[in-house]
Amino acid sequence: MTDTYDPTRTAILLVDPYNDFLSEGGKVWPALEPVATEVGLLDNLRAVVGAGRAAGQKVFFVPHRRWQEGDYEDWEHPNPTHRIIQERHTFAFGTWGGEFHPDFRPADGDVVIQEHWSQSGFAHTDLDFRLKQQGITHVIVIGLLANTCIESTGRYAMELGYHVTLVRDATAAYRPEMMHAAHELNGPTYAHSITTTADLVKTLENGDH
Repeated sequence: MTDTYDPTRTAILLVDPYNDFLSEGGKVWPALEPVATEVGLLDNLRAVVGAGRAAGQKVFFVPHRRWQEGDYEDWEHPNPTHRIIQERHTFAFGTWGGEFHPDFRPADGDVVIQEHWSQSGFAHTDLDFRLKQQGITHVIVIGLLANTCIESTGRYAMELGYHVTLVRDATAAYRPEMMHAAHELNGPTYAHSITTTADLVKTLENGDH
């Protein structure tokens, strides 16, 4: 059975499309580049967002906290990722690395959600509220990283009652085994659909709404 996506009830959640992740010269791009290149990440992100917009779906930008001086220093329990951000100043506020990739900038009608501090785009943000106010029941979760923010956001969405779609090649991770874990081991425990960009775009273009 093919999943259907009513454009009035479906949103694309585009997670962390920052230059530091997606652009040459970005702080994290060198670590992501092998997997991102193998799966065709940038082209697939463009394809999913383009097909979603063409089908009338809302695009929700789900950005990570942009690092600022003092972040996490007074936290009791910063996790290893927080520590890395402290050292590397990932997505630093006011810098090129903390800007959205030029191909993934908000367009008219898109929604930009409050920045998340850790891995879930829902925790301590307005994402759930904004989705519900738009009548959204289905979310297509794309962006970075497959085994952290995508998984955490998708799993949280399931817990809140949304239908969750993961797109294997519209995300990336640091190593192939992380992608395997995200889509073959962990994804099937919470996602309602795990698909590819080609299959999803075909579904949207065929009007399987």
